[in-house]
Amino acid sequence: MASAKEIRGQIKAIQNTAKITKAMELVAASKMKRAQDNVLAARAYSEGIHKVIANLMKAHPEFQHPFLVEREEVKRVGLLIISTDKGLCGGLNANAFRMTLGKKKEIKAELEALSIGRRGAMFMQRIGVHLAGSSENIPDSPDLTDVLGVVELAMKHYLEGHYDEVYLIYSEFVNTMTQTPTYTRLLPCPVPEGAKEGGYWDYIYEPGAKDVLEGVLRRYVESLVYHGVLENKACEQSARMVAMKSATDNAKDIVKELSITYNKARQAAITQELAEICAGAAAAQ
Repeated sequence: MASAKEIRGQIKAIQNTAKITKAMELVAASKMKRAQDNVLAARAYSEGIHKVIANLMKAHPEFQHPFLVEREEVKRVGLLIISTDKGLCGGLNANAFRMTLGKKKEIKAELEALSIGRRGAMFMQRIGVHLAGSSENIPDSPDLTDVLGVVELAMKHYLEGHYDEVYLIYSEFVNTMTQTPTYTRLLPCPVPEGAKEGGYWDYIYEPGAKDVLEGVLRRYVESLVYHGVLENKACEQSARMVAMKSATDNAKDIVKELSITYNKARQAAITQELAEICAGAAAAQ
């Protein structure tokens, strides 16, 4: 059994760790509320532009934008993964990475990665996937400009024919305890069910179909990725709050167990001293 002094040192160290994890839990809780508000505010816009693109896909536009045209042969696929920059957020990143590994096995074409978040970039490099570009150090309340570089790179590679498809993986916020890894196709825009049914029709574009579709479809791709970043931020703060609460509770349990062990060691030391005193007194007689 360890000495009482060693156990007392362990208790002190664990109590200090518990103070840190408790502070991190409170910080994550305050950031989580802001992140959830950002997600809820962005969902209305995301749903609206989804409806616009779904209606465009049902039409027969005079100009066929490359973002709406599926390639006959898929030779190279771009995979944009959204993760956190820091750890200590439970299994959030691990769940997204597990889905990434599954999709990597399913994709038969050559795979190239784009990343938003340091952890995702490190993971893709670790599993041997070429990283074409990454964006790191994303703030807790991100702006579109913080992720625009990677999105522009993905669209540029697709238009140039370097990618035949682009997919997105991120964690969707359901509630504080639940975050779901999500996999969706970015490019070409996914065709909604029954898109080409109902006869021939189209919108009247002003100034022209090419200019309108170019602007709308780019905003659609940007909004899809930006919304994924907001969802992932809400997931990150929720997962970190839960993980730090669990760590704090575990630290308290360990302190209780060590306190019992410390008391036993102290009692054993006192008993040993009393026995030595009694033995010395008996020998003196």
